[in-house]
Amino acid sequence: MDRRLVRDLDILTLQLFVAICEEGSLTRAARREGIAPSAASKRLSDLEKALQSELFHRGTTGMVCTSSGETVLRYARSMLHTVQQIRSELKDYAKGKRGFVRVRANMGAVVQFLPEELAGFFSEHPEIKVDLAERSSQAVIDEIEKGTADIGLCSSIVDSRQLVRIPYKTMRLVLVVRPDHVLAEKDSVSVSDALDYPQIGLQSYSALHQLMASYAQHVVKHLNVRLHVTGFDAQLRMIQSGLGVGLMPDGAFEAIGRPMNLTAIALTDDWARRQIDVVHRGDNALSAAGKLLLRHLTGEPERRSSVAQGVTRPLLAGLPEWPNEGHHSIQ
Repeated sequence: MDRRLVRDLDILTLQLFVAICEEGSLTRAARREGIAPSAASKRLSDLEKALQSELFHRGTTGMVCTSSGETVLRYARSMLHTVQQIRSELKDYAKGKRGFVRVRANMGAVVQFLPEELAGFFSEHPEIKVDLAERSSQAVIDEIEKGTADIGLCSSIVDSRQLVRIPYKTMRLVLVVRPDHVLAEKDSVSVSDALDYPQIGLQSYSALHQLMASYAQHVVKHLNVRLHVTGFDAQLRMIQSGLGVGLMPDGAFEAIGRPMNLTAIALTDDWARRQIDVVHRGDNALSAAGKLLLRHLTGEPERRSSVAQGVTRPLLAGLPEWPNEGHHSIQ
């Protein structure tokens, strides 16, 4: 690449060149572009030297493009149009009309809430791109904290450290069994009763598994996890095959499990109602597009600004304080 040519083909010189072509006069073009005629003459001379071509026929009646000048004019207009498009699109990014937002969410949020949420968001902001990836709740916190993601949705029981945490939505856990299971005819059961059967659980690092392990320890029962799986679809297939029972959010069951002819049983424990939170590093760390998505998920700015920031809690501080009898009804 000819560096001198690139230097001499700067935006101001191209604008001046187009103005000379359109005005037919260097003086009028210089006036139009707001520069001195002598400076305009120098720019044009440098441009012709860089291109090694005469770009204008100069006469007493004005300046007319040569064939070479007509070629340069076509490309100059195209380049200036591209620059204008860049400016326009960058303004759209600044206003949030365009943009890119990295979202990390736990499995429950991805399956139960985000499909409808993102459909509504994209209908209002079709030019914004979202990179959504499923992570464990702890991994969601880690990525937001490191800055490799912008907005996270995770279980409320996971420590958010120095991040802004906003209550998002609640989900109710249900026990999923085969229709021929001994518990299938019951309207509701306790988690303590469910622990009497082999469990098909999520990975050991998931918030739900940690919650179950903590509860089993409290009621002094063995948590018999026959299989750990990585997703609700795999969990349901194992339950369908008669390998065990499992806990999952009711929305995930409705979306995936009911078509598989499985049965969901309500849990009597009030801690079966779990909260999902939105976490982020603060409004100043979000792009305009990120702020639009945050508002879509959580509501008006007044609600967001009221959320405490910088409160550190111990790991799994959101675990329920188990009642003495092991479980009690949802109020």
